[in-house]
Amino acid sequence: MPVYTVRRVLVAVPTLLLISLILFLLLDLAPGDPTAQLPLTIPPEVKENIRRALGLGEAIHVRYLLWLKQFFVNEPLHLLSQLTGLDLGGDRLRVISWQTRSPVVDLVIERMPQTLWVVGLSYVVGIAIGLPVGIVSARHQYGWFDQLGTFVSMVGFSVPTFFSGVLLIVVFSVELGWFPSIYDTTHRVTGWDSLLFQLRQMAMPVTVLALYNAAQISRFMRASALDNLTLDYVRTARAKGLSERKVIFVHVLRNAVGPVVTVVALGVPGIFGGAIITEQIFKVNGLGQLLITSIQASDLPTVQTLTFVFAILIVAFNLLADLLLGILDPRIRYD
Repeated sequence: MPVYTVRRVLVAVPTLLLISLILFLLLDLAPGDPTAQLPLTIPPEVKENIRRALGLGEAIHVRYLLWLKQFFVNEPLHLLSQLTGLDLGGDRLRVISWQTRSPVVDLVIERMPQTLWVVGLSYVVGIAIGLPVGIVSARHQYGWFDQLGTFVSMVGFSVPTFFSGVLLIVVFSVELGWFPSIYDTTHRVTGWDSLLFQLRQMAMPVTVLALYNAAQISRFMRASALDNLTLDYVRTARAKGLSERKVIFVHVLRNAVGPVVTVVALGVPGIFGGAIITEQIFKVNGLGQLLITSIQASDLPTVQTLTFVFAILIVAFNLLADLLLGILDPRIRYD
């Protein structure tokens, strides 16, 4: 496995460089002007000077190489400087947002806690619900629990999050007044009362996303468990007199969880990308909303940096999923 890991990492480097080049070219060709939202009274020559100050006057290959240097060299040095207190970054140029004139990485770090609080927690809740529901549904195939789980899963997977989010706001916020409809990103937990308010404002967005995640994971878990329940090793375990609980949770679960691990691992980058629609509905000031506002403002450095970070996470967690499969299933050998 170490040889396979090194080989995959070496393959990931040119893959990410190719992705970065494609992203840069697509965003450079995309319509939009960073000076479009400026007042119409500003003379054209002033707008042209602003474009040149933003680096748009350089050739495309020069701008691409400069961005690579800023992202892979300058930004890590600045992060190390903040962590260690040493002056490693110096006066090196960073990736600067055209919209806020602040470093993009600082914006990402600022928005990350909100995304992890809401979207990350919803993913954990979805996994905690989806795995046992899938196992029990497979164990009692076509029973009342399986029928109910299938119905709820189809509803959770089919109903779009913008509809379920608005529905929860109308029912539980407007009509009943139980939960706030707008997420307060400035709220800080300092005591039991503030913690209760934090849980109340997280309840609806977490429920919307957890229902969707649990529906997807439970279906994969059910299908994988059903495939394993008909295999010879399960019949052998039952013939040896093992209890049904031990057969399911010791033998079947370990072999059935493999495909689910892939689904869960590949879904983790979506946490950092944020549920864009849900964040917009509940006004969660996370990474998803940052991406939307940057696209609307033609803030190409922010959009490019965020999308490339998501690409890195997808490649990394794809590798992690393969490695976890090799650990969980002894039959899989990569070396």
